[in-house]
Amino acid sequence: MKHKLLVFALLIAICLSKLPLENSLTATLRRQKLLDTGLDLSMRESLGQMGFAASLGGLRSLIASISYLQSYTAFENLDWGTVDSLMTLTTRLQPTEPTYWEEASWHMAYNAASNYLNNNELRAAIRNKLFRDHVNRGISILDEGLRYLPDNPRLLMKLGDIYRDRKPDPKLAAEAYLNAYDHGAKSFYERMGAYELVKLNDRTSWEKAYAILKRYYDSGARYASIMRDLPILEAKLEIPVEKRVPVPTKAP
Repeated sequence: MKHKLLVFALLIAICLSKLPLENSLTATLRRQKLLDTGLDLSMRESLGQMGFAASLGGLRSLIASISYLQSYTAFENLDWGTVDSLMTLTTRLQPTEPTYWEEASWHMAYNAASNYLNNNELRAAIRNKLFRDHVNRGISILDEGLRYLPDNPRLLMKLGDIYRDRKPDPKLAAEAYLNAYDHGAKSFYERMGAYELVKLNDRTSWEKAYAILKRYYDSGARYASIMRDLPILEAKLEIPVEKRVPVPTKAP
């Protein structure tokens, strides 16, 4: 008996001695994105027994792909609760894949929200509430995705689109678009941010929008939206007439 206890104690000592080295190696592999990050408690609760067991077995990517495909069957059936559940599972399993966050948000803020809004079998008040609830759900999905991928331009662009088109808020739309541009989005999104700033009612926003659009104008850009908004900003900012951009004259 004493011999068995001695062997057991020796095994424990060996395991404990290896633990710091293994933890260091695991951390290095995760920093280099060669190993998935561990699952937190909220994620474990979301996955259920089978999904969590699969994740521990190194099948997270496979299970995410399956749940992602299953969500499209639910989408075709207009089963929005199941779509949300399956896409939640997908994003939990692969939180660093922006496509999953983007599509999960799109299903809620656009597909589900529009489906409810156009459902004439529901009373108008209920339709409007369900529309708002699902748009907000789409926003919360992107916000959660941005906690994992804070500098991802695609998620920031989609957030700007929702605040422009689905839940109009020019301040938040401008912030998202300009943040997306700062993190690699095309110049179109800087201009989109400026167009949203024009809608606000404070001088600081107008000055920022004017600086952006005037820079594009001075570089030779003559987009219709720039030629529309620059005169508006010049009037709001009381730019001297001699310094304003020429207003195109319409053909008779």
